[in-house]
Amino acid sequence: MRIGLIGTGRIGTFHATALSRHREVGSLIVTDADTVRAQELADRLGATAAPGVDEIFTWGVDAVVITAATSAHAELIGRAARSGLPVFCEKPIALDLPGTLAALAEVDAAGTVLQLGFQRRFDAGYTAAREAVRSGRLGRLHTVRAMTSDQSPPPAAYLPLSGGLYRDCLIHDFDMVRWVTGREVVEVYATGSDAGPAMFREARDIDTAAAVLTLDDGTLATATATRLNGAGYDVRMELAGELDQITVGLDDRTPIASTEPAGPPAANKPWMGFLERFGAAYETELAAFVDVVRGERTNPCDGHEALQALRIAEACELSRHERRPVRLAEIPGDRD
Repeated sequence: MRIGLIGTGRIGTFHATALSRHREVGSLIVTDADTVRAQELADRLGATAAPGVDEIFTWGVDAVVITAATSAHAELIGRAARSGLPVFCEKPIALDLPGTLAALAEVDAAGTVLQLGFQRRFDAGYTAAREAVRSGRLGRLHTVRAMTSDQSPPPAAYLPLSGGLYRDCLIHDFDMVRWVTGREVVEVYATGSDAGPAMFREARDIDTAAAVLTLDDGTLATATATRLNGAGYDVRMELAGELDQITVGLDDRTPIASTEPAGPPAANKPWMGFLERFGAAYETELAAFVDVVRGERTNPCDGHEALQALRIAEACELSRHERRPVRLAEIPGDRD
């Protein structure tokens, strides 16, 4: 299989490395606006560096992986669709709903494959939680608590391009709430704080956020996030039912300390970032895409699944700005 990868930054480098090791990927072509960076990566992996994006679509690839800047995602997805190529794209499809819906329309019209990068769907802990909920082990689920805490904030220049904390960060938790529980969010109430470094206020973003989500069966979920968790990178989900309670992301590297005399000790080597915490999930995700391209499995996260997570993020932004509960029915793009 011959795969073209567009974008050789941090996540692009990780994905290119994983693909270069895959037994079904016989040829890998990489490109980037920074041609020197792309060539250096190609040299390390034994891949081919293309001078630009055009060559990805003219050199005869079987599939495309998009890890370029977010602003380029929708255009590249559309180009791949028009070329009849299956595509894997890191989230988001676009930073707004109109751009997302337009790109999805192109994919639907072409009848091609679009798999979105929600890597937590391939994490062992989240997968086990989903199985526990679906099996009835917890009984009636009544409470879900999801959280994502970054150890340190991204560069200031990234913030205006990120889409904001809900779209860039909490969107993963929104996807997990839907994927693990099998339910839809019908209403949100969200708030946020920009009391941290001035760069968040300058970007009109927030550094800490909280949202209450009401699911269609009455289950209540909370989702919180921060860019400033000095103890380490902390991603967890707790699910409580009438029969049992479980948690995802609690291990000997979870960056949390107990104040109880007999509580567990603080982690000696806490998680520091998402590539470290979810490295195995990222690799499994790309392996799944290869299987999809080969026709050996169905798409585990198509564009319409990603759209639903974005709609929740959009509802949270609206709720924060207008200081009111927002029904998901107010947000365009519902499958109904």
